Order: sequence, then C-alpha cells, then structure tokens
Amino acid sequence: MTRNQRENEHEATHERVCNTGENHRQRRRAYDRPVIGIPAAIAMFAYGEWATHRYLLHWLGRDKRSVFAFHFHTHHQKVRRHGGYDPDFEGPVWSTPTQLGEAIGLTAIGLAHLPLLPIAPFYTATTWYLLAKYRRDHRRCHIDPDWGREHLSWHFDHHMGPNQHRNWGVTFQWFDRLRGTRERYVGTAKELADRAKTSARAAAAIANRSAKRVSWRDLGRDAT
Repeated sequence: MTRNQRENEHEATHERVCNTGENHRQRRRAYDRPVIGIPAAIAMFAYGEWATHRYLLHWLGRDKRSVFAFHFHTHHQKVRRHGGYDPDFEGPVWSTPTQLGEAIGLTAIGLAHLPLLPIAPFYTATTWYLLAKYRRDHRRCHIDPDWGREHLSWHFDHHMGPNQHRNWGVTFQWFDRLRGTRERYVGTAKELADRAKTSARAAAAIANRSAKRVSWRDLGRDAT
C-alpha cells in the first residue's frame, strides 16, 4: 500500500468517525427535545396557572372595576351559591363573561407560544394540550360538581372550602403543595358535615337549568 493510499484510508476513517459522532449527537438532540420540552412545559404551566389565579384573578380581580373582576365577583359567587355548579358555563363560550374571559386568556397564551413552535415543538405542543385540558376540565368541574369533587378535589376545595384564597391550581395541585397554599377540604369532617347541603344546592341548580346566568350587561351594572 502506497503512502497516498494510506493517507486516503486514514482520512476516510476519520470522516466516518466524525459522521458517526455527528449522527449520534443529532439523534441525542432529537431524543432530548421531548425529554426536556414536555416536563418543562408541565412545570411552567403549573406555575403559570397558580400565579395567574392568585395574582390576576384574585388579587387584581377583587376590584370590581378590574377586567378580571368576572372571576371572583361572578364565578366564585355562583359556585358557592350553587354547591359547585356554575350556570354560566352552560351554553356557547361567548355567551357569558365567565366563559369568554377565560377563553380569551387561554387563547392569548396559546398564540403567545406560537413563535416557539419551530424552536421548541414539544414544549409548545404540550402547553397547547394543557390549555385545552384546562378549559375542558374546568368547565366540566362546574357543570358536574360531583365529577369535580372526585377528579379535581383541590379546585373543589378552592371554591367550597373555608378559604377561597388557597388552592390556586386547577389542572395540577403539586405547585400548591410546593408553595404551601394547598388546604384540603374534601373528605374532612367539615366537608362531610356540609356535604348534604352542598349536594342539595347543586342538584337544585342543575335541575333548574334556567337559573339566571350573568350577562355582560349584568356585569356592567355590578361594576357601577
């Protein structure tokens, strides 16, 4: 074998090794995307819903003049009055301030993540899935309070427990546990004592589907 042949063979071997390493790195990056993106989206969503619920919907929303007032002054009052049920979640999404306000917020968050899709597809897709899950589960929780009590007990605790300024998570409860804002109500002696009255209120409200729903006009009158 001549010297040139040996040099060519050495270069070909080196190139194969480099290509193998690069292919391995590309496969590893492709593998890392879902491994990192999915849990990162879950963690950010859990914090985001906790912070939004606490600081925007409750802290700022206590002021009846706030754009967020629909949550605490309308949604919470309805749910407490009707044992977990909220008639404002019946009907089309645009028909009540409670539904439309929530839908606008979720849509805005989803659109804000759109530029991230080419960079972080798994993170973005997971966030969009969680936004849809939030909408679906939150609505069902207040259409079917028994389902909410069983499957989203921490959110039932938020509305029906003694302190409505705890249990900020809706999709997840673990961030409340992490921050020390999780206060259990479902299954306690107090909740079991209240259970018959709460269930009767929910059943009566569900049976009477014509229970007054809050319109945008009603909300405007309440703010004045």
